[in-house]
Amino acid sequence: MTTETGTSIGIGLTNAGPVPTRASATEPALEPRAAYGDAAAVAQALHASLSGVLLGTPEAVTVAVVAALSGSHLLIEDVPGVGKTVLARALATTLGSKLSRIQGHPDLLPSDVTGITVYAQNTGTWDFRPGPVFAHVVLLDELNRTPPRTQSALLESMEEQQVSVDGESWPLPRPHLVIATQNPVGQLGTHPLVESQLDRFGLSTSIGYPDAATETRLVLHNGGRYALDALEPVCQPRQWNQIIETTASVNVVAPVAEYAVALVRATRSAGTVRLGASPRAAISLIRSAQAYAILSNRSYVTPEDVQAMAVACLSHRLIIDGSAGDGRDLVRGVIAAVAVPHP
Repeated sequence: MTTETGTSIGIGLTNAGPVPTRASATEPALEPRAAYGDAAAVAQALHASLSGVLLGTPEAVTVAVVAALSGSHLLIEDVPGVGKTVLARALATTLGSKLSRIQGHPDLLPSDVTGITVYAQNTGTWDFRPGPVFAHVVLLDELNRTPPRTQSALLESMEEQQVSVDGESWPLPRPHLVIATQNPVGQLGTHPLVESQLDRFGLSTSIGYPDAATETRLVLHNGGRYALDALEPVCQPRQWNQIIETTASVNVVAPVAEYAVALVRATRSAGTVRLGASPRAAISLIRSAQAYAILSNRSYVTPEDVQAMAVACLSHRLIIDGSAGDGRDLVRGVIAAVAVPHP
């Protein structure tokens, strides 16, 4: 398995580790699945660890854990200073990986993310130097401050788990989790994410301002950044990969799958939606519900699991005309309107 990296990059390229081998038509063999009980134990330990860092935000913690268990990329949308980067660092540490961090800014180039090929005079060959995207956990901080050309550099890596540079394809380490943060659209220097980029994030969440009691605990050095040093890994990347395979095998009966599809299809005609959720969103919703079931110590998915993950899975993908509310409110309305099966 490719070695985890811990690279931080601004302008320019920092070598992110060993040069990966080229992608081939044959995928690497998957790790054996973990038992359901083992996967649930790791999931609950992961949730407990993150809850000790990100205080007072159980929804954001749950979404982050589900993203890790399902192998989904995570988008965190919120104002600066509420703990987005802290959550990413805590998640990487508890998963036994180092965090590869990319700071978004207007001058960031695609090669600063993916890597470049350079000419080696001593050998007379062109060598590939991987960028910071070659890591198990990648944080792209303030993604929407980067120009659209750089944002597009992530499209292939997030969907196909590989990077193509100068006609060659290079596989990314597995598991591969991209955590991106974005400031509210409308702040100075932001570029709205395009629809294809949003659709590649399996889940989204926000953290919000803490209540007074929680904020007092934070200023007294309880939780937050001060808790990061005390975190211990609950698994390693190999075991993490096994758990992702286990969540994919959680039982989903046809009525539950049909219910998830009905929710997704309902977003395409709800209210003033200009662009509803895609078939990729339906697949992501089921994968998220499977991971949520494991977190709940079950080996089967219920309609309630689908409902629990629908807002986080669908809301960021919707493009809504006018001022008819945001995607989260619309998805909640869809959940209330679509009949729930009783499998």
